[in-house]
Amino acid sequence: MADELPLLRAGESLILLGARALYWPARQALLIADLHLGKADVFRRAGIALPAGGTGEDLHRLQGLLDRHACRELWILGDILHGPAHRAACWYQQWLGWRERNIALDVHVLRGNHDLQLPHAQLQVQIHDEVRLQPFLLRHEPIPDADLHVIAGHLHPQVALTPLRRRFPAFWLRDRMTVLPAFSAFTAGLVPVPNGGEQMVACVENGLVELPVA
Repeated sequence: MADELPLLRAGESLILLGARALYWPARQALLIADLHLGKADVFRRAGIALPAGGTGEDLHRLQGLLDRHACRELWILGDILHGPAHRAACWYQQWLGWRERNIALDVHVLRGNHDLQLPHAQLQVQIHDEVRLQPFLLRHEPIPDADLHVIAGHLHPQVALTPLRRRFPAFWLRDRMTVLPAFSAFTAGLVPVPNGGEQMVACVENGLVELPVA
């Protein structure tokens, strides 16, 4: 099972990564979606017992991808946050430590529905609503565009692999649209029913499993 899969979208060479990310070699850009920093903290404050380490483990995976691939840019396609950005929170300090380590990296965030506090969070990122990078339109919600191929997140697509009796995050390759899986390990998701010509590619233990084209 390979951990990388070359992909041609809108005439541009991309690479799907089993660690739930997309690499754009020509731009030296790494794209992820739905990082949901501090989500476990939000649940614990609500009295729901969860193990610690969610954000730290996600940032560790992210760092591994940056160390492996030549990256000038990181694009986070919405929902970098899950709730308020409390500066005393452990996850916030972990993020600042990670950002200091990668100070030369251009980090761009597409504003998502969970990012209400993003303008005030001081995460040392550039904030956008959506960005046109020919031949792609980067945005949080997977809304089609008349001219450009959309790369988005938001839906947390998953696939149910019956032999393994589990759901796994997946890339959803649609007509003129690519929907990324949630990068955060602590997320639920939906299992879409692909239309004709669409394909799901599951992320299984950092490897990739291509499902048949619908």
